[in-house]
Amino acid sequence: MADLFNIILSNIQETSLIEVFAVFFGILSVWFARKENILVFPTGIISVLLYVYICVGVKLYADMGINAFYFIMSIYGWYNWTHQNGKIEERSISRTTKKEKSMVAIALVIFFAILYYVLSKHTDSNVPIVDSLTTSIFLIAMWLMALKKVENWTFWIIGNIISIPLYISKDLMLTSFQFVIFLILAIMGLIEWRKRINNSIS
Repeated sequence: MADLFNIILSNIQETSLIEVFAVFFGILSVWFARKENILVFPTGIISVLLYVYICVGVKLYADMGINAFYFIMSIYGWYNWTHQNGKIEERSISRTTKKEKSMVAIALVIFFAILYYVLSKHTDSNVPIVDSLTTSIFLIAMWLMALKKVENWTFWIIGNIISIPLYISKDLMLTSFQFVIFLILAIMGLIEWRKRINNSIS
């Protein structure tokens, strides 16, 4: 137990300043998302750009790609949250329709298949299955977040649970700890968004 603690402490001490800033802005972004605050997007943009750089260094190529995707979706989400029906108007939280759920299921399978093929055949990734799975889940989560769908939190929760041990295995202890915080905030976000949508309906 003492050896494990020493390893964790050593890894934290070796954490780069870039990772510290990426974690800080990442947590800040999820906090704003939970509060349905538009600042979720500018803070998120800073975090994902830093993580593109980090992921290249540890050969998490799918995660690098997802952070690039986050950047694009953050721009789109920033616009989408502030516009509705072609007008400058705050978009309300909503639930996914049956059609959207079918699209999500199909997209999840397609994303995983493509990512796994690319990672296993064309990169030196040593965790292609897990990397592809978490990336696929987070792609869907970010898409639903940009659309302001309450179900985005369910995907964040699942992805965060898988990511915690993944980043521990890569000796990115601070980032792994970040996913623990993300998990807690995602659970809180799901509860809070469900309350808000129920209150708007009643």
